[in-house]
Amino acid sequence: MSRSGPNPLSRASSFASVLQKNVNGQTGHNMLSSVPQTNVTSEGFSRDRYPAKSKIGVPELVARYKRGQTNPISALHQLSQVLGFQLDLKETVTTGNVTTLYFAYCAVIDDVEYKTGMGVNKKEAKAKAAQLALQDFIPMLENQGVLNGGVGRVPGPPPLPVKEPQPVTSEAHSGMLVHERKKNPLEEHIRNAVKESTTKLLDMCPEFSGCGSTVAAFVAQSSSGYEVVALGTGSYNTKESITSNGRILHDSHAVVTARRSLLRYLYRHLLLFYSKNSHLQEKSIFQQDEKTKLLSLKSDVKLHLYMNQLPKGAAQIPPHLRLNPLSMSAWEVNNQISLHVTIEGKVFSVFSSTVDQISSKVVSMSTTDKITQWQVLGFQGSLLSHFMEPVYVSSILIGDESCSNPRGMEIAVNQRVDGITTKLPIYYCVHRPHISLVANITSSGWPSAQRALSINWSQGDVSLEVVNGLEGKTVEESPFKSGPALASRLCKAAMLSRFNLVAKEAQRNDLVCAASYREAKMMAKPYQEAKSVFKSYLAQKGFGSWVEKPSVSEHFSM
Repeated sequence: MSRSGPNPLSRASSFASVLQKNVNGQTGHNMLSSVPQTNVTSEGFSRDRYPAKSKIGVPELVARYKRGQTNPISALHQLSQVLGFQLDLKETVTTGNVTTLYFAYCAVIDDVEYKTGMGVNKKEAKAKAAQLALQDFIPMLENQGVLNGGVGRVPGPPPLPVKEPQPVTSEAHSGMLVHERKKNPLEEHIRNAVKESTTKLLDMCPEFSGCGSTVAAFVAQSSSGYEVVALGTGSYNTKESITSNGRILHDSHAVVTARRSLLRYLYRHLLLFYSKNSHLQEKSIFQQDEKTKLLSLKSDVKLHLYMNQLPKGAAQIPPHLRLNPLSMSAWEVNNQISLHVTIEGKVFSVFSSTVDQISSKVVSMSTTDKITQWQVLGFQGSLLSHFMEPVYVSSILIGDESCSNPRGMEIAVNQRVDGITTKLPIYYCVHRPHISLVANITSSGWPSAQRALSINWSQGDVSLEVVNGLEGKTVEESPFKSGPALASRLCKAAMLSRFNLVAKEAQRNDLVCAASYREAKMMAKPYQEAKSVFKSYLAQKGFGSWVEKPSVSEHFSM
């Protein structure tokens, strides 16, 4: 196992220092009267950690802003003084197809970037950015009780502000006020599509019905409806040693399996697009940009991810925990929201000494961390990025009956990478999926004796493939087997074979000449740049170092 960065203790201390910045010197004192003087820039906002003295409370400051007595920039600056957060207004990039005559700024509160404000001049753009930040920030103050006479900072270590709870709709019924979460038809369509496909596939192979206890699926939404295009199950990664032939599946967790099945689906549609048959091209989900020649999903196509269990890692933070340095130790926070790894299905924080002690085992990043990565770099991965723009999912649906709040998923997937977009190369961004809870599709009648087994399927497959997750190979009894070596159709060697086929169809001779799987990956320079920025950003923010597999696992060719 290859590791980079400092030892776990120094990584842990870096994150602990972030947590302690806002509480040192405050215990036992009134924050509004016992804090050091701040430095204020010409822009009118604080750049120091500790605020200036203020005799005006937060409720009055907010009331003045709402009455129009204070402009947005001044209001945000005054709140930073009273609450003690670090504030910056920084110039950023415009969003969408906006003319370059516009200026763009965003407010940065304790390293968290808020929505971008635009204007015909810098003053107008800054005012709009402050206004947009207050639109999100004031409701958070109300939720924390700060506007009801409370004082002090908003709970939560930077850069992870507490996410607003799901809104509750109310309606009059028989003279009584009824509160309920409004059902989303889109979520119901996605859930029903996954349930129908999963049941149908497992009914075809009842002897493997036990594999259905952990399910993940990608659903394509288009003008023709909702259809499952990739599905996977599983709870383990392999116990085998790293091999150099690319024919062992290292990670067979449900979401990882479903995502690799999604890659097979994307390869199929690339072949449709690059075919010389106009009828087949029309069936492809892709369209091409005439200038860049890169493909993207057609405008009416969206992808959604369903999981019937919370993924392993930071997403499983208990919903009742408040990430407050006054109520939790820094060590506990590290282990809750840091990067995690899985070893033979068991999950550990990267700060755990266990990770360093088991250097001989195959280590994979947790499913939560991989989802976080895919929502920044795209689910298509490095090889497919030669042909297409990043592919993101619009929503993540969680059908875990034991989960009452998706807050951990929100923190892990969205908030840990707040502020990274402006550092990424073109096309890459933090794509924020809508995360929600839905009913579980798993039948209570399915046995759970086959936990080590993983199944995979993508649209166009005639039958399921069943893989032993601990061995990383197809089982003898699998309905689909690629050959006597029992290498899975999801392995790296199989992906390289499809990549070469698409490269030939697309007449990309530069890619066909790649000497190895790794060389083909490294040739995707914008993707590799984005990946480097992503990993460095997480380490810089104190979440730990991304654990890489030895490069020897990618030095193979076809």
